[in-house]
Amino acid sequence: MKLLYFAWLRTKIGTAEESVDLPAGVSDVGGLIDWLRGRGPGYADALANLAVVKVAVNQEYVGLDHPVKPGDEVALFPPVTGG
Repeated sequence: MKLLYFAWLRTKIGTAEESVDLPAGVSDVGGLIDWLRGRGPGYADALANLAVVKVAVNQEYVGLDHPVKPGDEVALFPPVTGG
């Protein structure tokens, strides 16, 4: 699974992307985020408030209950604003 981090999430986590094996027992975005929070303080800080984090799986916006599987690309980023 490829994980991509954008904007201030990248800064707090300390990397723009990484490849990980899907952890045992993780089947959806919410479970993946819970697992990521346990990987260290940078992850926990970046993912503390999910109201300011958007998620896309395979370049499609999804909710926390969206399934994830090996080989997926999961992107985490702040809400996008602009004009």
